[in-house]
Amino acid sequence: MIRLADIEKSFDGQKVLKRVSLAVREGSVTALIGPSGSGKSTLLRCVNLLEIPEAGELVIGEAAVRFTGRALDREAVRRIRRQTGMMFQNFQLFPHRTALGNVMESLVVVLKWPEDKARARALELLEKVGLAHKVDAWPAQLSGGQQQRVAIARALASSPSVLLCDEPTSALDPELSLEVVEVLAQLAREGTTMLIATHDLRLAARVAQDAMLLDAGEVVESGPAAQLFACPRHERTARFIATLGHPVIAV
Repeated sequence: MIRLADIEKSFDGQKVLKRVSLAVREGSVTALIGPSGSGKSTLLRCVNLLEIPEAGELVIGEAAVRFTGRALDREAVRRIRRQTGMMFQNFQLFPHRTALGNVMESLVVVLKWPEDKARARALELLEKVGLAHKVDAWPAQLSGGQQQRVAIARALASSPSVLLCDEPTSALDPELSLEVVEVLAQLAREGTTMLIATHDLRLAARVAQDAMLLDAGEVVESGPAAQLFACPRHERTARFIATLGHPVIAV
């Protein structure tokens, strides 16, 4: 479904991704873990081309882009972005749109769906994330967990090939984060392809089949999530897991 090969990215001359390669299987969940500043969020943003790498290759389904340091063709960018849905750490909801309006927005404005079709799709997704009773609520009237669930519904609106999640629980207290974890776990059970950047190992252990540890822009270790969390091969991985507490592997 997704393949990244030898991705390199720099900011102000500082290399933040160093020949990073990653493959995400269709219908699976891969967790990108690592300390703050490790490059995991940057790598995630490279997948939907919010950040443009200087080198490497990105393949999503039938769409492929090779990075050479030159500007990308707009149609190539559109082909990639049409296949991705993105949810952000701080929700990024439109404050002047209701929960329903937030989910409908991209369908009506970008995809030019008729309003009645967009409304039906948005209602279906808000019910899916447990917010059918909040369709007319404004973001300011919602808890953080509810706002993030609206963000999930919005990211799923156009039926993307892959859902990209950037620290989906880090802005939430533990109780509210459980709401979001349960929605993501349900999506995982349904076979939604997801790539999640997170330092929440309990989230990663519960929903991910595969995991990759990044540190200073380099891949330290990757493999099946249960194996990586329970029996890491590298000392750096073991050290990182120990600092956050050993996660409970959900069965």
